[in-house]
Amino acid sequence: MGAKNVLKVVLDAHAGERVLIVSDIQKEDICKAFEKGAKELGANVVTYLLPEEERPLKEVPHELAKLVASNHIVINAFSGRGEETPFRIKLIKLETASKARVGHAPGISKEMMTDGPMNANYEEVAKNAEKVIDLFKDAEWVRITTDKGTDILLYIEGREFSSDVKIKSGTFGNLPAGEVWCAPVEDAANGIIIVDGSIGDIGQVKKELKIEVKNGRITKLETEDKELLKRVTELLEIDDEAKVIGELGIGLNPRARISGNLLEDEKAGRTAHIAFGNNEDMVGGRNRSKTHRDFLFHRPTMEVTYKNGSKVTVIKDGIVL
Repeated sequence: MGAKNVLKVVLDAHAGERVLIVSDIQKEDICKAFEKGAKELGANVVTYLLPEEERPLKEVPHELAKLVASNHIVINAFSGRGEETPFRIKLIKLETASKARVGHAPGISKEMMTDGPMNANYEEVAKNAEKVIDLFKDAEWVRITTDKGTDILLYIEGREFSSDVKIKSGTFGNLPAGEVWCAPVEDAANGIIIVDGSIGDIGQVKKELKIEVKNGRITKLETEDKELLKRVTELLEIDDEAKVIGELGIGLNPRARISGNLLEDEKAGRTAHIAFGNNEDMVGGRNRSKTHRDFLFHRPTMEVTYKNGSKVTVIKDGIVL
């Protein structure tokens, strides 16, 4: 049910269109669900399984690169691995360059498909996303605070918000869908983020992670969890821009739960996330890192300063006002 729902509403699949599903042996059952949903809608389906013996992948396999070139829709439904983020970014660039509508779902689970965010009323989610995007129209700055201590100021003038609920030709969105996002100006973010939710490819945090940001770049990481600190530090050292701000995202899917899988977590209501790393696919984005890492926190309050100088709190404790 979830696969067909998303194909029809989010990816706008039609009879006769070509659909490529990129999967792996761990997610074959989910792959089959997408195959079934696409065929029920009258689409022509081709499936490619990632070569397990070559993982973690650094480059897009030659055979896959050839398949990507001629599809209306591409779905990436494979297991998520932190070391494969550079591969995933390269794959998405190829897919969107082909003008396909791309549903990106690394780490998608059965629970998401059957009883979770993939079965949301996406028409309603889309309406809510449009409302939130309107709240940020003509914004210059957004100050984000939480009761845990997050207090960060982002400059967002000219960096329009986008949504993943209606994926258009030549663009991609994560599946399950249900967030809005923008690319803050890369050298103008200052403050502190207290991560009390989850981190991309790592999962839920056991101890809060404190991130200090100056002029858009992470300058210090602190946590009582030494293993978490080591893991995050490693993932942020892939290249120079991995520590530079890349995204502000806001979750809006009422059926998304906090599970430790950021693919679902970042869609959950009353959450927001800030990512560091690549944002070239976002409006105005200039971060060319090989990686992109999301850091999620609960119950954000967001005060927007508009071009006319007015200030309005648009989100209070995670609730859109």
